[in-house]
Amino acid sequence: MTVPAPARTPRRTLRPPSWLPVDGYVLALLGTVALAALLPASGTAADAVEGASTGAVALLFFLYGARLSTREALDGLRHWRLHLTVLGSTFLLFPLLGLAARGLVPTVLTPQLYSGLLFLCLVPSTIQSSIAFTSIARGNVPAAICAGSFSSLAGIVLTPLLAALLLGDSAGGLSADGLLRIVLQLLVPFLAGQLLRRWVGGFLGRHRKVLGHVDRGSILLVVYTAFSQGMVAGIWHLVTPARFGLLLAVEAVLLAVMLALTWYGAGRLGFDRADRVAIQFAGSKKSLAAGLPMASVLFGSQAALAVLPLMLFHQMQLMVCAVIARHRSRDAADPARPPEPTPASPVPRADDTEPPRPPKPDPASTAPGADPTQPPPPPKPDPASPAPRTEATAKSRA
Repeated sequence: MTVPAPARTPRRTLRPPSWLPVDGYVLALLGTVALAALLPASGTAADAVEGASTGAVALLFFLYGARLSTREALDGLRHWRLHLTVLGSTFLLFPLLGLAARGLVPTVLTPQLYSGLLFLCLVPSTIQSSIAFTSIARGNVPAAICAGSFSSLAGIVLTPLLAALLLGDSAGGLSADGLLRIVLQLLVPFLAGQLLRRWVGGFLGRHRKVLGHVDRGSILLVVYTAFSQGMVAGIWHLVTPARFGLLLAVEAVLLAVMLALTWYGAGRLGFDRADRVAIQFAGSKKSLAAGLPMASVLFGSQAALAVLPLMLFHQMQLMVCAVIARHRSRDAADPARPPEPTPASPVPRADDTEPPRPPKPDPASTAPGADPTQPPPPPKPDPASPAPRTEATAKSRA
């Protein structure tokens, strides 16, 4: 007699709830910051790391240019009102709110943290998360793709110029050296990637996964360099826990205002629901992948505090927009998606003007020799089933 083996209980692992998306890459960024705090690069090592970081930034923007399809972006010009709305949200509404936050200095934010917050407002929109959340919320995904591409293209030029104009000396100003550094490290690699896309685009597409690791590794190197310089310069004493909490509160208000303005503003402009979803998710986000390399070029040794607000805002926008996207997907008043048929209701026809088809005749009524004008005979009773009880049978039994 064999004894059955005891059933194994599944091992329980601690996982964050589905509505709370914790980006693994953000955890890697936090680990890089901790590494820079414990083991900052100094002396000769700092020079080597800074040189490698400069090359990594140039490689990043070369890959951005080689992978970004200009033809697809130009094909989306037919939806120009939506794209202008997203660009206005990214490079007009965000900077205006950032300038309005100037009144929070120095009571709420330090001047260094405010520079990082204002730089956050100048960064272009992200592409991947905008597309993902728009798809979850059943919005206009092609419009989100084109809007993110337009924002990335415009951000290559607008973000450095706006940073130089609005941030002044914090971002190097409009000096000839600052502009030359921007052109050489950002624009030239990007344009080279665009020119060589015809020959290298296929290779990049086939090795997208490997190059994704190259992208992320390059950004981690940029973050390590920036925070190492901040540790050596001793600027972290400027960020107290109270200032950190106030920064989170300010960014939460900023995100809430932009989400409301993009959703309700797009409705007032006459966009339908699918376009409003694309505008909300593409117009309220900021790209961590594009902002971190730009900050290293614009701020230099002060880049550590400049990228801190952007890193916090990135995780916050993922968490909040994931909740909103799931809520939009369950929206019963979605006019862009027809209701799914249920077993109690027939499937809607593709052509509503076509009259309903008559029901199929009973095979018994169409037997040979049957008169089609006469009603079909009643069904024969089942011998196994009891006879129906009538008043006559009830009296006989009594």
